[in-house]
Amino acid sequence: MWITIAPFVTKTRIVQALTAEHRLSCLLCAAKLARSTYYYHASKPDGVIDDYADAVKAIGALSRRHAQRYGYRRMTVALRKEGFTLNHKTVRKLMNQHGLLSLIRRKKYRSYRADGGRASDNLLARNFTSEISGLKWCTDVTEFRVGAQKLYLSVIQDLFNNEIISWHMSERAALILTCKTLEKALKVKGRKEGLMLHSDQGWHYRTPMWRSMLVEAGIRQSMSRKGNCLDNAVMENFFSHLKAEMYHRKKYDSATVLKRDIVEYIHYYNTERISLKTGGMSPAEYRTQVEKQ
Repeated sequence: MWITIAPFVTKTRIVQALTAEHRLSCLLCAAKLARSTYYYHASKPDGVIDDYADAVKAIGALSRRHAQRYGYRRMTVALRKEGFTLNHKTVRKLMNQHGLLSLIRRKKYRSYRADGGRASDNLLARNFTSEISGLKWCTDVTEFRVGAQKLYLSVIQDLFNNEIISWHMSERAALILTCKTLEKALKVKGRKEGLMLHSDQGWHYRTPMWRSMLVEAGIRQSMSRKGNCLDNAVMENFFSHLKAEMYHRKKYDSATVLKRDIVEYIHYYNTERISLKTGGMSPAEYRTQVEKQ
């Protein structure tokens, strides 16, 4: 089965060597190699200089460094930091030809219940930018399956640099999950005058306890419109990346291991993973740069 994980060039050479003994269609199926990809590499004799050879090596190195989490747009930015000036279409083509495209993201957990309190107004109104740290926070909850059990993750994200500033995990989707997340955020970051906290209409965020915590802290509450996931798109985006780049890549049988990997991913997301919003810097790099100005 090693042939299925070999580079496309290697697969092509192996298939070429076996075509005298086996049908091409069978070989391509066994190698998990598209016919178009096979003919592309087969048309390039061994030893031919590839204009993009160095770029492909850099893409491969970046892909391994980031566990194949980068899509072609983020990879284009990363390549520029390495000295390569390729447009995103070329990068996408090279990543596709060499099997380096990132994994597809999946849908998220929904926490809406009809029996909660009334919804607050959508004060954020999809304005997901902030020129000052600590003025706009977004929060949400997502669900993971671990064997027959479930694990829930609650996070708070600062829209200034999209940094995850607080998180809490629990085997139960209880109210304490979101309350602990808010407590941690206030302890670590404090509260600035005019702070807004945006969420969807999940039941946690419509309870008297949650709302009393916001009032006590002097935080303005904002909520998405019902059934409108784009109103909290930044949170949808983070959980989508988390699951595609970490959770769906392996089978978890232990909640302890999953919790460890989630913490490691959040650290990676904050300190290493470049963001297009912050000009190719990680959230932490961007915050540090602004603080120095």
